[in-house]
Amino acid sequence: MTDYPHTFGKYEVTGEIGRGSMGTVFSAYDPFYNRQVAVKVANPRFTGHEQVGKRFTKMFFNEAHAAGLLEHPNILRVYDAGMEDDFCFLVMEYVPDADTLEPHCEPEQLLPLRDVVGIVYKVAKALDYAHRQGIIHRDIKPSNILLTKDRDVKLADFSIALVTRKDAKETQIVGLLGSPLYMSPEQINDGPLTNASDLFSLGVLTYLLLTGRHPFMAENINAINRRITHDQPPSVLELRRDLPEPLDHIVQRLLKKDPNDRYASGLDLAADLAVIFDDLDAIHDLDGLKEKFETVKELGFFKEFLDAEVWELIRASDWQTYPKGTTIIQEGDVDQSLYIVLSGVVDIDKNGRRIGSLQQGDCFGEMGYLARIQRSASVTAKTDVSIMKVNANTIDRASMGAQLRFLKVFVKVLIERLSDTTSALSDLD
Repeated sequence: MTDYPHTFGKYEVTGEIGRGSMGTVFSAYDPFYNRQVAVKVANPRFTGHEQVGKRFTKMFFNEAHAAGLLEHPNILRVYDAGMEDDFCFLVMEYVPDADTLEPHCEPEQLLPLRDVVGIVYKVAKALDYAHRQGIIHRDIKPSNILLTKDRDVKLADFSIALVTRKDAKETQIVGLLGSPLYMSPEQINDGPLTNASDLFSLGVLTYLLLTGRHPFMAENINAINRRITHDQPPSVLELRRDLPEPLDHIVQRLLKKDPNDRYASGLDLAADLAVIFDDLDAIHDLDGLKEKFETVKELGFFKEFLDAEVWELIRASDWQTYPKGTTIIQEGDVDQSLYIVLSGVVDIDKNGRRIGSLQQGDCFGEMGYLARIQRSASVTAKTDVSIMKVNANTIDRASMGAQLRFLKVFVKVLIERLSDTTSALSDLD
């Protein structure tokens, strides 16, 4: 077993997150930014190997180059990379209590339909962003997507990504690369790759998340390759009668053999999935939506919104209830969300000391929403409360007009909050 050092560069190892044949991931402390990070360390038996070491090291640092160009809420950030003695390491965003999507591709562990649609929506948006930056992932599969405890997603592992932008390094990793179960027909045939290749792989993943069954499963890799390149898989409706028909059309389009027949972009896919969100709301909770509309319309935060914009934000936001005594935000946590109190009362505590309370119509979490930083105070439900949770991942489901209106009101609230804070500090002088 490899003995790893207690530090990698300036990063101080605090624990082990996971270990595999290719390397180990540690939790570590970054003293410069005062934050927890994850450090992915390549197994030195690969990097030190005379024949495969050069290619393995190249793949390892390709991830640093590709992911380092990207900054998106649904893409795992890569902060740094380095070599120390025989160890290659990457320093990445630390996501506590996260797991991959692998368990939820099993028939007995499938996620609720709404969660699946939301996950695929977020991955589609992340891929659209990466593609617009000139990066094709080439390895979309369940183990490369992290699912957080809040059902958010993080696209990870850009080790074999193809960088197509003009300022890319001259040397690219070429050849038949990817995971055989998730390769597009053009990958298998070693043909030119486009953004549509990633969308095919996302189609395979979507099929799995919905049914617990691989669309092209066969007895061996060669047979799988033949099915991917020649066969049309069974409709997801044959395996699950409860799925909406438009979702089947989306999956079928993702799995088209010809890249030109698939979605032109992740954004186009996300737009169709947004319609599915609306359909799910309409089918399951129309009366509940009307009740939410009446509640939200009365709140001061939304007084400048048009009725249509309120409806959009209701559908784009997460609605949560918390029993009395529940911690909603823990001081020190990182959470890029804004919370609006719909009913009930919450207490605000800093360093164990009560500093205030908020009630219906009030909001909290402005700085966390504005910049992904640690929460400076804890928020606890003083009574049973109902909360509207808004973050960047959900607000972009709304139209541009609704987003701009929300931004305008948000900035106004932020200025008022800062003004109140300044006045309070002045009173202490």
